[in-house]
Amino acid sequence: MLKVGLTGGIGSGKSMVARIFAVLGIPVFDADTEAKTLMETDPVLKAQLKDAFGEEVYLNGILQRKKLAEMVFPDENKLRLLNNLVHPRVRDVFFEWVGRHAEAPYVIHEAAILLESGWASLFDRVITVEAPEPLRIRRVIERDGTSAGEVRSRMERQWTDEERRKHADHVLVNDEKELLIPAILELHRLFLNENHNTTQ
Repeated sequence: MLKVGLTGGIGSGKSMVARIFAVLGIPVFDADTEAKTLMETDPVLKAQLKDAFGEEVYLNGILQRKKLAEMVFPDENKLRLLNNLVHPRVRDVFFEWVGRHAEAPYVIHEAAILLESGWASLFDRVITVEAPEPLRIRRVIERDGTSAGEVRSRMERQWTDEERRKHADHVLVNDEKELLIPAILELHRLFLNENHNTTQ
């Protein structure tokens, strides 16, 4: 079974790409959602986060996301610490999940900072989704109700499209001009064929 990593900068549309793969019947693991779930439910991780960032990051057992974000995003060391606590647990859950989908021809692992986290080696193929910066900013403002400045600040903490492209096997352009679905269908056929060849 092929393991395919799917990434892209904020507002690139990688989640929409993931949904199209899911419609094609391919299991999709959403690493960012899984990380949020684990921070809410995993007792060991919750204890580690309280130790690292203070009891106030949880209120009545519920993660105070805004408070945690305000702590970690301006501070590279704190952000690195958060990622070092959360990412290994997400990786473990991903491999358990892969085991439950052994019959699938391939699986998709969607993550915003897949390459920045040094996870590329876990995958047989990596796809990055790209879109022009003004379009990405507009999408995130519409989706999250945030400011352009906040979006740019988040972009600065991620790799550029150029950096991601160096580490990706496939690039999908989601600029609302190029046809996205035919490009995804082409990759789908390619991965099905690759899986068929490796299982013969």
